[in-house]
Amino acid sequence: MAAVAAAVGTALKEQNGAGGERGTGMAADVEVILMKQVASYLAMPIFLVDLAGTLIFYNEPAEALLGRRYDETGDMPLEEWGTVFLPTDADGIVLAPEDLPLAVALAERRPTHGRISITAMDGQRHHLAVTAFPLVGQNERELGAVALFWEDPS
Repeated sequence: MAAVAAAVGTALKEQNGAGGERGTGMAADVEVILMKQVASYLAMPIFLVDLAGTLIFYNEPAEALLGRRYDETGDMPLEEWGTVFLPTDADGIVLAPEDLPLAVALAERRPTHGRISITAMDGQRHHLAVTAFPLVGQNERELGAVALFWEDPS
């Protein structure tokens, strides 16, 4: 727990030193920081976007399926991450960025699940099951959305 508190404290100091609050306020940033921290400790792939749909983090298990480390890709707008992986449905039809489970969860503010295929940045093709949900903070503040995904053997 001390490590989480230290990570939040450090992130807030860096953020405040670099121009103050951003987004919907400091509390929202704390919740997003905590979500990133939790994701970094979990063994399942996790992908996190902000309210605009911009990719703001994916964890190490996600890196294996996406074909590149997050620190190499950095933040990406929905229009980029929604196409760079060449997502298709079960029939091989290319999905528009707004039709991806994570984008649906964000836009419609509801959990969703789907099966998609992607081509990772290392050229490997993966069939994935994706569960996405909106990330809502205290006082019903919308913060973004989260996707959990895994290789789908079916």
